[in-house]
Amino acid sequence: MKLILCGDVMTGRGIDQIMGHPSDPKLFEDYIKTATGYVDLVEAIHGPIHKPVQSDYIWGDALEWLRHAEVDARTINLETSVTHSRMCWPKGVNYKMNPKNVPCLTAAKIDCCCLANNHVLDWGYEGLVETLEALERAGLAVAGAGRDVTRAETPAVLNIGDKSRLIAFGFGSTTSGIPAEWAAASHQPGVNLLPDLSWTTAERIAAQVHALKRSGDVVVASIHWGENFGYRIPAEQRNFAHYLIDIAGIDVVQGHSSHHAKAAEVHRGKLVLYGCGDFLNDYEGISGHEAFRGDLVLMYLPTVDTSGQLLDLMMVPFQLRHLRLNRAGVDDVEWLRRTLSGQGAHYGTRVERTAEDALQLVW
Repeated sequence: MKLILCGDVMTGRGIDQIMGHPSDPKLFEDYIKTATGYVDLVEAIHGPIHKPVQSDYIWGDALEWLRHAEVDARTINLETSVTHSRMCWPKGVNYKMNPKNVPCLTAAKIDCCCLANNHVLDWGYEGLVETLEALERAGLAVAGAGRDVTRAETPAVLNIGDKSRLIAFGFGSTTSGIPAEWAAASHQPGVNLLPDLSWTTAERIAAQVHALKRSGDVVVASIHWGENFGYRIPAEQRNFAHYLIDIAGIDVVQGHSSHHAKAAEVHRGKLVLYGCGDFLNDYEGISGHEAFRGDLVLMYLPTVDTSGQLLDLMMVPFQLRHLRLNRAGVDDVEWLRRTLSGQGAHYGTRVERTAEDALQLVW
């Protein structure tokens, strides 16, 4: 089974403003007062964007890869609300996308949106329910959030051919900034929030996985955890990733929250991505943390066999410019190779360049 796994897709704020249906432009940040301010920053640095743009604009050069990649499923962590709601959660940074702009997701033929993150409830419970409705209308599977705890815990199940399925669980951790109050309950919408990263929690997940998984299925755990910047991987995250593989039957651990890519590991033949980084955002032009090169992003294409063993991992590098994905330059690809190889050395992995200026994981 060949997958496309993308990290955080933040289609709110600035990106929403260049589409045909902008959201309410008001924000609650000290450094930028309106959503149009994000576009102003980009245009001041890289020149004008001719608006409105087509729904596939933000995917840029990634569309060529997406058109020709023979993959079975495409998943993202959708880190925004999709809502008209004006009742924002008082947290300072609130994302939203106009529901009329959902075609920017279907333009890339996304199959599944994981929603267990620290922005999906930015516009309250009403905003979350509207998000779920908008994605359901577009035919997009969701995982990690729901109208109650049962539905929040229910994974997305995608049929792959006649005999295999992709089962995608979405989990959130308070270490990523998800408020504890966002946890789904029996009569309350919310996210599938992990109580901790313990063996006991992994055992509970194991019961859910084993109740569903059958021969030929591949199970992905999409987890929003950890700090925004920094390459450190806390021991509790690494231990939990190993627990999910060792006892819960998870085949791929897809971590995200960091705004840049982090090290990868292969544990007992199974892939662990500790931080996929952002994939689409509107931070272009905002200074700070330049050393992490948040403008460089990766599209992950793992291939696994019917037992979930990793056969290959290709990573395609892009650079965010003009609020769209552009193929990364030669020097940028080399920077990513050196950085990920250096960070992965402790975990037994390194990264090599391919003839197509993509990156290949070696373990």
